[in-house]
Amino acid sequence: MSDVLLSPEAAIHQLQWRYAVKKFDSSKIIPDATWTALEQSLVLAPSSFGLQPWKFFVVKNPEVRSQLLEHSWNQAQVVDASHLVVLAIKKDMNDTDVDRYIARQAEVHGTTVDALAGYTGMIKGFMGRNTNVDNWSSRQVYIALGQYMTTAAMMGIDTCPIEGFIAPKYDEILGLAALGYAAIVVCPAGYRSAEDKYATMPKVRFATDDVVAYI
Repeated sequence: MSDVLLSPEAAIHQLQWRYAVKKFDSSKIIPDATWTALEQSLVLAPSSFGLQPWKFFVVKNPEVRSQLLEHSWNQAQVVDASHLVVLAIKKDMNDTDVDRYIARQAEVHGTTVDALAGYTGMIKGFMGRNTNVDNWSSRQVYIALGQYMTTAAMMGIDTCPIEGFIAPKYDEILGLAALGYAAIVVCPAGYRSAEDKYATMPKVRFATDDVVAYI
């Protein structure tokens, strides 16, 4: 068992500290080392079968971010945050994508594709029976979003998940459709502004007994 690096109390404190930032301080930039950790939180995110039906587009160009603003219900977080991540699915995942993943698994584990034939067949069977693969892929993306936001909170980085945007416009501006991807959710990251009144408002959550049941 690995050493505990964060106490239960500290973890809860950071989760209480986290909120969906309404106003970022545009003058504050996430340090490179911290961003690398956040980037890796996306890379290391779990997914069903380990298939990773996604790609994460980090929009750094301020002009492009300005273009996205009007297609984001004019939510200023899109332009004010230090970093803007667009979490996208790989459209129409198929056997070719499974083969690519299996080849990578064989490479990392030092085995052969043939040795993984049974696992390959299981995944392809699931994909073949799934009548809405894009919907499944979209749900996987939210797993990555959760890990990204939690990692950010543990490091004192603010985030704001955004579904209020026009996805086809994002796909068009960022050229995602041509790459075979589709935007699902957006998440700016950075540092809250001292002017954001929501930073000090208590969280509104149902009581633990209302949302957690032991069977």
